[in-house]
Amino acid sequence: MAKTKVDLLTEAKELKLNVTAKNTVAEITEAIAAANEVNVSDTKTESQVKTATTAKAGKRSVKGIEESEAKAQKIEKQHHRDESIEAETADQAPKQPVKPTRTRLERRSKGYRKAAEQVDKTKLYSLKEALELATKTSPTKFDASVELHINLGVDPRQADQNIRSSLVLPAGTGKTVRVAVFADDKAEGADLNGVDDIIKQLEKGQINFDTLIATPANMAKLGKYARLLGPRGLMPNPKSGTVTTDVAKAVQEAKAGRVEYRVDSTGIVHLSVGKVSFGGDKLLKNATAVMDSIKSNKPQSLKGNYIKTIHITTTMGPSVKVEL
Repeated sequence: MAKTKVDLLTEAKELKLNVTAKNTVAEITEAIAAANEVNVSDTKTESQVKTATTAKAGKRSVKGIEESEAKAQKIEKQHHRDESIEAETADQAPKQPVKPTRTRLERRSKGYRKAAEQVDKTKLYSLKEALELATKTSPTKFDASVELHINLGVDPRQADQNIRSSLVLPAGTGKTVRVAVFADDKAEGADLNGVDDIIKQLEKGQINFDTLIATPANMAKLGKYARLLGPRGLMPNPKSGTVTTDVAKAVQEAKAGRVEYRVDSTGIVHLSVGKVSFGGDKLLKNATAVMDSIKSNKPQSLKGNYIKTIHITTTMGPSVKVEL
């Protein structure tokens, strides 16, 4: 049944066409047909775009995309559920008390804290007073070493400011020193003699001595073992008096208490000047000899203070600051 003009105008109004009753039936029919063709074309284009963006199979297929979206929603729900459980647990759990941070002194042993109470940190002690106080405040049961720590205003990276020397302590070190002599002739008083015997031990990585003395002629043979001896401070050196032609004198000095000191990378000299059992007088002689040696090695190019601070302490004991 053919549509009337009223029906065609109603359909055109729904399609939002610009036609009126003044137009003929043929004109209205033609406008409606053209509008329907445009709508069909748009529908086909959307379908083609959707088909182009998806694949037949795999992650980019319609099924794969739907599965990915479902998985993402599942993970998001699980995440929200975990957060809510954690929040409930945090509200229910009792709060742990926060312990205040203890000072370094409070973390030390009772013996150390008791000994440290005798040292006035605001006071500068004379060398003699500091040595006597250090021996009194030693908390150990064994015969502890008395150590001298001197902070120098030098730059160890400069060759002339790399302080290094050796000396014989007047009262000795209080230690039994094992001396090895790397020379062709046997030295009296040495615990180990002979080039071949020492090389055999070094080949096995064995070091059964505390000081190694060598003659200049045999130093070339020790170059092979520099990595073994160097880190332990046992490599003979002319500055420390362990490379010499007078082997007998070097052995005697080593046994008598020859010590070597060297400034570290921070500009500090660390050196033991005896044992607590020495008493104040012997320790004062050794400490004075060390200070004299360090003062005599002051670099000429140094500007400013040479000795910054001096501290005396015992093994595991409190530190005592010395007046310059």
